[in-house]
Amino acid sequence: MGQYGAVRRGFLHVGVWALTTAAAVTLSWFGVRSVLRGTAYDPPRALPISTTSGPPPQISATHRPRPTTPAPSRTPTRAPDSPVPPQRPPGTPKASAPADGGSGNVHAYTVGGGRVVLDLEASSASLVSATPNPGWQMQVWTQEGWLRVTFTSASGTQASSVFCTWNGHPPTVQAFEG
Repeated sequence: MGQYGAVRRGFLHVGVWALTTAAAVTLSWFGVRSVLRGTAYDPPRALPISTTSGPPPQISATHRPRPTTPAPSRTPTRAPDSPVPPQRPPGTPKASAPADGGSGNVHAYTVGGGRVVLDLEASSASLVSATPNPGWQMQVWTQEGWLRVTFTSASGTQASSVFCTWNGHPPTVQAFEG
């Protein structure tokens, strides 16, 4: 009976070890999940639209700072009766421009889905406004060192994006149609 008692105690120790390990892994997962919540691993969320009357909300997609000196737009706007420019192949960059040094310049970028206005500083950038064209939806992602604005057609078959990066270099802006 002594030999069988040792085997039973061995199984008991293995069972207790397995249950303790499973509990530790479960608790660790919940701890890691709570830390990762709200980071780049979560899908982006759209901002709520307020239907109340009153002053407009002061959020980055609608707030327009008053520049001290007017800056010309990098993307010329075309008149409504001018011919449509030729289309670029999907995924082709439309514009890429590093910002000049200084106290910041406001620049507008027009893509098929709408218009994005950025305030470009010497080593950072901020979104001034993003306005989708009629029939388009907009999503904005901002992180330290980059931001992205994507316009998507109502049918979901077309998209336009404006990317701005400044992680260790002056801001660079790229626009894509696809």
